[in-house]
Amino acid sequence: MAQPAAPHRPPRPSATRPGRPQRSGRVVAMQPLPAHRLLLVYGLLSASLLGLAARLAWLQVIDSPNLQSRARAIQTQSVAPIGKRRTIVDRNGRLVALDEERFTLWAHPRYFNFPGDDPQKVRRPDEVAERLAAVLAQPKQVLQATMGERRSGVKLQTDIDPETAKRLRQLNISGLDLEPYPQRVYPQGSLFANVVGFLNLERVPQAGLEQSRDSDLKRHETTLRMRRGADGTPLPEGIAAGSLYGDDLRLQLTLDARLQQVAQKALADQVKKWKAKRAAALVMDARNGEMLALASVPTYDPNRFWSFQPGLFREWSVQDLYEPGSTFKPINLALALQEKAIQPDGKVYDNGSLSIGGWPIFNHDRQGNGLIDFPTVLQASSNVAMVKAMGQVKRERFWKWLHTIGIDQRPDTDLPGAVAGELKDRKTFISHPIEPAVAAFGQGFSLTPLKLLQLHAMLANGGRLVSPHITRGLRSGDALAPTPGGGGLQVLDPKVTRVVMGWMESVVANSKSLGIQIPGYRIGGKTGTAQKAERGVYIPGALITSFVGHLPIDDPRYVVLVVVDEPKGGNTYGSTVAAPVARKIIDALVVLEKLPPSDPGAVTTTALKGAAGAQRD
Repeated sequence: MAQPAAPHRPPRPSATRPGRPQRSGRVVAMQPLPAHRLLLVYGLLSASLLGLAARLAWLQVIDSPNLQSRARAIQTQSVAPIGKRRTIVDRNGRLVALDEERFTLWAHPRYFNFPGDDPQKVRRPDEVAERLAAVLAQPKQVLQATMGERRSGVKLQTDIDPETAKRLRQLNISGLDLEPYPQRVYPQGSLFANVVGFLNLERVPQAGLEQSRDSDLKRHETTLRMRRGADGTPLPEGIAAGSLYGDDLRLQLTLDARLQQVAQKALADQVKKWKAKRAAALVMDARNGEMLALASVPTYDPNRFWSFQPGLFREWSVQDLYEPGSTFKPINLALALQEKAIQPDGKVYDNGSLSIGGWPIFNHDRQGNGLIDFPTVLQASSNVAMVKAMGQVKRERFWKWLHTIGIDQRPDTDLPGAVAGELKDRKTFISHPIEPAVAAFGQGFSLTPLKLLQLHAMLANGGRLVSPHITRGLRSGDALAPTPGGGGLQVLDPKVTRVVMGWMESVVANSKSLGIQIPGYRIGGKTGTAQKAERGVYIPGALITSFVGHLPIDDPRYVVLVVVDEPKGGNTYGSTVAAPVARKIIDALVVLEKLPPSDPGAVTTTALKGAAGAQRD
């Protein structure tokens, strides 16, 4: 059976999908690329490789030092020195000045975080202030007000001691930063202020040895450069040789804190008693020029220098001039002996007054002493006898000697601010008879107490002009320098100085009212009471009283000088105002230096107890 034919259907259009291109049934025949295009691509690739190789060669060979320095700059941390200073100690190693570490506390509120907190958590300033209040001993409200709304760099407190800093670190609060810095401390307070000086709040030296020996007191410190790795780990090879070196040198003084304390207390008591303007006491080892004490009153506390008048920051016994008066008479007699103008057993007639070039000259009591020897001249402190004795010395030679011993020259000393004295010029001194006349009893020229001490040391040590000094130099660790030997320029004949020392011993031996005698010890001395001059004019009623002592006379070693400026009241003389201070210093000196008596049999138990008591006071 035949099948019916299928109905005719029109062709179906090809289905297309949106976004999909229709396939083309056309085939493109492959064609070879032109040779010049292949060469161009090859050339470009070759040029790129050559350029890269050249760049690598440039970086690694030619520009390598520059890249290394830039890398080191990023990797290296520089730690600048904080400017520590060396310690100062006295002759026995007692601390006089030292640097102590202090801290400044900085707060950065944006990073506040407590131990155990989520690292992303930021604590409020009031929460941190509450924990800091007890440690810093400040109210919480004050600390919170200081921080305010600031996010970083808030200075909360300075001058924090190491113990408080340790307690702050134990809080482990993120966002707190302790910045260390050195602070100069003077443990002895005012005891050495007049010679050591101080640093201001910016650590700039302002006076004394701190200023004059500034370069010596700065410690050896260098900027520390340390390389760190990417994670901050220090790299040892980045530390240069010597970077961690630090010296332990200390500046040792010749001063003795114990003797200095005795001198300062005795001065303070006497200044108060006599309502004096000021006073100074100086003790020198005549053999080598070492100063064992240099005290002055009034003084100040270098730890609180801002509370005192700036006028106290200078040591007047080194910088201010005065006319020495009778304490210069032994020196003049030594010059006359050296010139052979007088003889050790010579005498001079003292009639109580005389006139020189129309100018009257009197003794202090306006009384004559008749024909007297030179020990008596010093005991009576006769001005008239001194003028007649020194009149035997040619004026030109007299002036030459005053210049030779350095009246008008600055002393060779390490004491800061020392100045030269004033002496009339040679022509004036020679042509005016009154000039050598008043110079004979210590007036008409001026010097510092330090210079007078140096000249009396010259009498004590056999005629050598030694340099007064208060430092022995830098010493390492706890080592102390030994006492140096003698030195100095030989100026006078030792025989001459021994004669004058004997004369000065008679002053003490024959004056019980002076109060300087110590049984068993041979002591020499001379008082002085001089008018005070200002700008060439004597101030009515203003006096400078002084006393200079030598001991022991049989083997002279120590010279003690006390000067009291403008004591008030009646009976103000060197013997009543200055000598009592010198006695206390001499008592302490005998004990501290363990001076053996010249005559052990004459030493009494009472005398020894008195000396020991003076040392304890």
